Amino acid sequence: MGRVTPKSRTVLWPLQLLVFASLLGPALFFAYTAWDDYRRIREHADERIERALDVVQEHSLKAFQTIERTMAETNEVLRGLTPEQILAEEVRLQSRLRRTQDALPQIESIWVFDRAGHPLVSSTVQPVPRDLDNSDRDYFAAQAEQDAGTYIGKTITSKIGDIRFFVVSQRRPSPDGAFDGIVAVSVRPGHFREFYGRIARGIADSVGLIRADGEFLARFPSRGNEPMRLSPQSGFVRAIQQNPETGRFIAVSQIDGIERRIGYRKVPGYPIYVQVGMETAAAWRELWSQMSWLLAFGLPATLGLFAISLLALRRTRSFHAEVERREMAEAALKQAQRLEAVGHLTGGVAHDFNNLLMVVKGSVDRLRRYPMEERQKRSLDAIDTAAGRGASLVRQLLSFSRQQTHEPEVVNLSQYLLDLQDMLRSSLRGDIAIDMRLPPGLWNTKVDLNELELAILNIAVNARDAMPGGGRLLIEAWNLNLRDPDVVGLQGDFVAFSLTDTGCGIPEDVLPHVFEPFYTTKDIGKGTGLGLSQVYGFAKQSGGTATVLAEAGRGTTITLYLPRTNEAATDASAPAPELPVRNGHGHILLVEDNPDIAEVTRASLEEIGFQVTYAADARAALTVLRSGTRIDLVFSDIVMPGELNGVDLARIVRSEQPSLPVLLATGYSNVAQAAMDDGFTILRKPYDSAELSACIDRILGFVPLKVSA
Repeated sequence: MGRVTPKSRTVLWPLQLLVFASLLGPALFFAYTAWDDYRRIREHADERIERALDVVQEHSLKAFQTIERTMAETNEVLRGLTPEQILAEEVRLQSRLRRTQDALPQIESIWVFDRAGHPLVSSTVQPVPRDLDNSDRDYFAAQAEQDAGTYIGKTITSKIGDIRFFVVSQRRPSPDGAFDGIVAVSVRPGHFREFYGRIARGIADSVGLIRADGEFLARFPSRGNEPMRLSPQSGFVRAIQQNPETGRFIAVSQIDGIERRIGYRKVPGYPIYVQVGMETAAAWRELWSQMSWLLAFGLPATLGLFAISLLALRRTRSFHAEVERREMAEAALKQAQRLEAVGHLTGGVAHDFNNLLMVVKGSVDRLRRYPMEERQKRSLDAIDTAAGRGASLVRQLLSFSRQQTHEPEVVNLSQYLLDLQDMLRSSLRGDIAIDMRLPPGLWNTKVDLNELELAILNIAVNARDAMPGGGRLLIEAWNLNLRDPDVVGLQGDFVAFSLTDTGCGIPEDVLPHVFEPFYTTKDIGKGTGLGLSQVYGFAKQSGGTATVLAEAGRGTTITLYLPRTNEAATDASAPAPELPVRNGHGHILLVEDNPDIAEVTRASLEEIGFQVTYAADARAALTVLRSGTRIDLVFSDIVMPGELNGVDLARIVRSEQPSLPVLLATGYSNVAQAAMDDGFTILRKPYDSAELSACIDRILGFVPLKVSA
C-alpha cells in the first residue's frame, strides 16, 4: 500500500482537471448552444407573429372600412325619407339592401331602426316585424345616448332565429342633429374565422378579433357559438392598458388553457384589436428537435473523452498509491453505471472502451511472461482486475441498452437475487428498504440474464416511483407446480418470484392495462410505458408469464413465473479453470483496423506459435486470401471502417472458401446477433491469450464452441 506524496498530487492534478473539463466544457457548450438556439427560435416566432399581424390587421381594416361604406351608402339611400316613407317603400329598399349584402360575404344582414328601436327595413326580412324592440341592445343604446361614431357591439344571438353575430352601428343623420335611429350591420364571425383558419396553417395556432374589454368577436380555433370573453385580469387586458396600440405578452389562455406567446395590434380607427398567438410548448419542441441532433453527436465524443481521461487518471494513480487507485476504480465504476441513462449511446462507448481494455489485458498478458518483483506482480494483478471490472461494466451497460445478443443461461435465483442487492440499492433511494425471502432448494431456470436483470430493474424503478415517501420492497421466490392451466395459463414446474412494494398501488381501472406497450399513467417525459411490457415480454419469451396484483393505496405485487430446468447451474463463485496456452502451428490471417489491438493480438498469436499475416481492413484481407497464400484461420474484428465489416468478410470467405474457418471478435456490434445466427463463432473483447488459444484450438479441431461471454 503506497502513500500519496506531494509529487504524485502534482502529477494527478492536470489529469483531474482534464476529467473535470471533459464534462464541464461540453456541458457549458451545450448550455450556451441551447440558450442561443432558444433565443433564435423566439426571434423567429416573433417574426412570424408580426407577419401574421400584418395580414390580419390589413384584412380587418378593409372589412370594417367596407362595412362603414355600406352604412354610409344605406344612409344615402334613406336620406330625406321619414319613417313612414321608409315603411311605404320597404319592398324597394329591402331589395336594394339585399343586393348590397349579397356582394359582401362578411355581412349577415343590414337593418335600419327608428329612434325607439323598432325596425324600419331589413335586407333579410320583409316585411319587418314592427313589434320587435332592439332598444336594449348595446349597439343601439350606445348611439341613443350620444353619437358613438362607428360602434362595434358584442357578439349576440338574434331575436329572430338562432344566429350568432356582432353588430356595427352608426347614427342616422338628421337635419337638426337629433337622434333619429341607427343603421346596423350584422357581421358574421364565421367569415373572419374561416380567413384566420387559412392563414394560421404553419404560421400560428390561434388568431382572434377582440374588443378592448376582452370580448372576442371571432377566434380561431373556436368553440362553436359559445361566447368567449376574457376577465379584466387577463394578460391581454393588462397589456393594452400599458401599451394600447401594439405589444406582446405570454399568458395561459382563459379560453382553452394553453400557454401562448401572443402579439396584438389595434385596428387603426376602430376600437378593436387583432391577436396572433403561438404555443410556447412549440418553441420547446423545436429546441429539443435541434438539440437532440447535437447531443446525438456530441455525447459520444464527450463520454469517450471522459472515459479516456478517467482511465489515464486511474492508471497513473495505480503507480503512486494502491489505496487511491482502488478508490478511483470504485468512483469510475459508479460513474460509468450512471451511463445507463443514455442507453442508446452505450454501444459506441462500449466498442471504444473494449478496445482500450483489449490493449490493457494484452499488455498484461505479455508482461506476465517476464520475471518480475512481487510488487510489480501486484501492480499487474490490480491492472488486470481493473480491466476485468471494466469488461463487466461494459456488459452491464449493454444489458441496460438491450444491445446484447440473447444468450440463455441456467441460473439459481437464490444466489442470483442475493448478488443483485447492491445494484438494486443503487437504483432505489436510501429511504426504501429491501427485504429478501429466498428459501433453500429453489429449482434452476434457464433465461437470458441480461433480460432478467432489466426486468427486475424495471419493476424496482416502478416501485420506487410508487413510494415517494419511502417504504419497503419485498422480494420472494418459491417452487411451484401448476396443474390447472386456467390459473395463469401455464402447466408444469415453475420457479416463481415476486416483488412487492408498499406504495400507492394501482387503480382498478388501470390494472388490466399495465402490461400494454406504451401505456403509462406518468406525466409526459416521466415514463415511456415500456417497462412492464418488457417484463411481460421477457417472461413470455422465457416460456413463462407475469401477473400483477394491486389495490389502490395498499401496494403492488408483480410475480414472474419462469420454467424449471433440470440442467445444473454454473457455480459463479468457483474459480475459472486455468486454460492452457497452446503451442499453435499454422498460418492465421489477422484482420484488425486498430493498430494497438493488432499489435497485441499479433504478439499473442506469435507467442502461441502461429504465423500471422496482418490486414488492416476487409478489402486487404480479401486480397491476401485471393492471392493463393495458404491460410488456416481468418481472425477478424467485426467493427471496421469501410464498406465491408467483419461479418461481411466472413460471409464472403464462407462463399469462396467454405472449408476455411473464421473467428470473429467484437466488444460490441449491432450485427453480432446476425453473425451468431449465421453460425459464426464470436470471441468477445477483451480476451486474454489463454482464451484466444483455447478458442482457436476448438475451431481448428472442429469442436462445437459456445460463444464466449
